[in-house]
Amino acid sequence: MSHSEQQTGESVTIQTDQGLYVNPQALTAHLPALDYHDGALYMEQVSIADVVKHYGTPCYVYSKQAILDVYQAYSDSFASLTHQICYAVKANSNLAVLGILAQAGAGFDIVSRGELMRVLAAGGEAARVVFSGVGKTYSDIEYALTQGIGCFNVESISELTLINDVAQKLDKPAPISLRVNPNVDAKTHPYISTGLKDNKFGITHEDAVAVYEQAAQLSHIDIVGIDCHIGSQLTEVAPFVAALDKVVELIHNLRDKGIELRHIDLGGGLGVRYIDETPVSIDEFAQALLPKLSELGLTVFFEPGRSIVANAGILLTKVDVLKPTEHKNFAIVDAAMNDLIRPALYQAEMAVIPSVLPENGIGTDGTQPWDIVGAICETGDFLAKDRLLSLAVGDVLAITGAGAYGFTMSSNYNSRPRASEVMVADDSHQLIRKRETIEALYADEVLWQGK
Repeated sequence: MSHSEQQTGESVTIQTDQGLYVNPQALTAHLPALDYHDGALYMEQVSIADVVKHYGTPCYVYSKQAILDVYQAYSDSFASLTHQICYAVKANSNLAVLGILAQAGAGFDIVSRGELMRVLAAGGEAARVVFSGVGKTYSDIEYALTQGIGCFNVESISELTLINDVAQKLDKPAPISLRVNPNVDAKTHPYISTGLKDNKFGITHEDAVAVYEQAAQLSHIDIVGIDCHIGSQLTEVAPFVAALDKVVELIHNLRDKGIELRHIDLGGGLGVRYIDETPVSIDEFAQALLPKLSELGLTVFFEPGRSIVANAGILLTKVDVLKPTEHKNFAIVDAAMNDLIRPALYQAEMAVIPSVLPENGIGTDGTQPWDIVGAICETGDFLAKDRLLSLAVGDVLAITGAGAYGFTMSSNYNSRPRASEVMVADDSHQLIRKRETIEALYADEVLWQGK
């Protein structure tokens, strides 16, 4: 069979004329919590078969230790500076995930009142929360101020004025930083690029000093920092360095005008390995930024999300129907785009591996190219395409890298209940979100009683 191998240390993928083969054992060697024992997939010391037996499919499963290890890697890498790691709640907002990070000392990056309420319910402190997002409402701001929010990342003059109005009414100073858009190309998917002038986020680099001067004149605004976030799933350090250079320039300009900051927030966005990407390591990321950050004498904030939870989680799904055709082989599974929308929305390539290794390897009878699809009535309902797998009805597959932007972006399209969520720690497992019932989907709806 003719093929070309894509190697990153160890061969993980083989691209053939039929489709893509992902070597399960080579892939799990790069993932922190997954491994095969006697051909069966385990997360930490828990067998995936046991998880399926207890909770069914589709089901999201997360490793507590994998989450904590990445969080600690960030904290250790920037230990020479006063710093705060603010986990981006949007990546995975389950209370158990937030609670684990809160206990570890994490701060949080939020973009809605609902996310702030989740953080507080999980034991997080409002004083260690930064409130980002372009559309904060009066009630959002009021609630955050009454809870003692750590900082608002302000994205427009209109928002700045609104925050001051709310703070004045409450007679509470509002701590703010401006989110500056440095017009730096993050070299990522256009839908998750946030630092270009065409993106909706932030205040332009050219306008930033003038807006800070305006903020300094407002009665109830307390200027505490400067913020920058250029995108998500960045695999190179150069865009971060370019953005930092622009922010440092602004910090010096602000000091010349008598505006002193207390922190610099470089956002998040560090990428992960889904299949064969080669993202920069957290340590390499830190080493590239530390010299410039050390000179500033400011507390340093980071807002990682995906890099903390993506590879700490998998989505388990069962093969319900095998539908080979003349042109395509479809494996219809019980998960769908409502459970995991990343492949349809971003054309994301995520690994699909068996929960039990087949006896036959690639190129043997039984291995065929399959499109892994759901039962939703959309052509875009796919989880992976042209994957070389040996499948039978009833097989359980694991979609890796699903800990971030998986459940948190799920929906009830086609009146499908959302999946359950499970946390694994050492040799134990716990249900951290029950599977929705169909009845719950319409429990708040009311039949029309009028004429």
